[in-house]
Amino acid sequence: MNRSPLRAKIVVAALSALLTVAGTQVATASRPAPEGGVSIAAPATFTHPGVLVSQPQLEFMRTKVLAGAQPWKSAYDQMMASKYASLTRTAKPRAVVECGSYSNPNYGCTDEREDAIAAYTLALAWYVTKDTRYATKAIQVMDAWAPVVTDHTNSNARLQTAWAGSSWPKAAEIIRYTYTGWPAASVTRFATMLRTAYLPEIQAGLANTNGNWELSMMEASIGIAVFLEDRAAYDKAVSIFRTRLPAYVYLTTDGALPRTPPGSGIDTRDEIVGYWQGQSTFQDGVSQETCRDFTHTGYGLAAAAHIAETAHHQGLDLWGENKDRMRHAYGLHTRYQLEAMPSWLCGGVRSQNLGPTTEVAFNALNTRMGITMANTQKYTEQQRPQGTDNLFIAWETLTHAQNPA
Repeated sequence: MNRSPLRAKIVVAALSALLTVAGTQVATASRPAPEGGVSIAAPATFTHPGVLVSQPQLEFMRTKVLAGAQPWKSAYDQMMASKYASLTRTAKPRAVVECGSYSNPNYGCTDEREDAIAAYTLALAWYVTKDTRYATKAIQVMDAWAPVVTDHTNSNARLQTAWAGSSWPKAAEIIRYTYTGWPAASVTRFATMLRTAYLPEIQAGLANTNGNWELSMMEASIGIAVFLEDRAAYDKAVSIFRTRLPAYVYLTTDGALPRTPPGSGIDTRDEIVGYWQGQSTFQDGVSQETCRDFTHTGYGLAAAAHIAETAHHQGLDLWGENKDRMRHAYGLHTRYQLEAMPSWLCGGVRSQNLGPTTEVAFNALNTRMGITMANTQKYTEQQRPQGTDNLFIAWETLTHAQNPA
């Protein structure tokens, strides 16, 4: 896997800094062509905080917790009892994070992911309590990594970069825009870290992998783009998402066979069936990874939901564009999480579980858009409070349950 050396990254960072005006990077490359003629322009003015969670959503969450209302209070208590909310946490940064398949070897992989989740957890704790100790600790964790990490290596490098890179901007958005004590020099170091050690690894996507990888990469890319106010990076993430999601979740309107990721080279029926883990019968909502296992499918669907939610906060209706694909995907997988698999799907055998992956999508589609989702509702309510997968999903009952914003 080819990577730019650190010197090249530093040059890129310097050029980016020269092309930045009032915190907004000037787009230097042509924007990707929109699919189907749909505009993918980034907003003229970015909304902050606006990565996964917005200011109105934060305020709704805080009001519910302080009132002792459920399920938000139990979700908050779960978060505060976790190791991620600890005020005595010591971050464990390293210059090169090396992650092989299934994090073997694991040189900084768990540390990086968990420190990023901790920063986000502490940011949420700050917002609810207004106790500056939590904001200060979140900054301390981010400051520990910002001047140290330079690269990610080995076979899981892009996925590791995506998972950690999706949590960092969620934390940073809350702290930067709701707390006044983050020094400007520290913010700049953190932004440089995102631009040089994370974005180059993920923003081009990776068409010939299982779809959860590229969707996670685009989740991190769009979050970083919002924090950096980088319109070109935002547009690129949206463009890739618009082709990857239809290649990840099937609808009968796609035709007899699922779509394939552009540039993947997957063309024939046999190749498509192989890519879809041997599944040869296609019905609404089946995912490219359904027959691999429900856990990896949950990763992909959660990342897609996070992308659409961030875009929602920036004024782009990816939920509206993809409501049928997303409601069928969640409906099918929650149904067969709750009941036996039919013989036509994966030979009637389900592997693993969806995990804490449904709150954001259920809130967007059901609470905001009014779409009835009986199976998803039943699964979501049974799983509350949905906590963290210790990878990139954290505390979404707290932030998104019945949240109308």
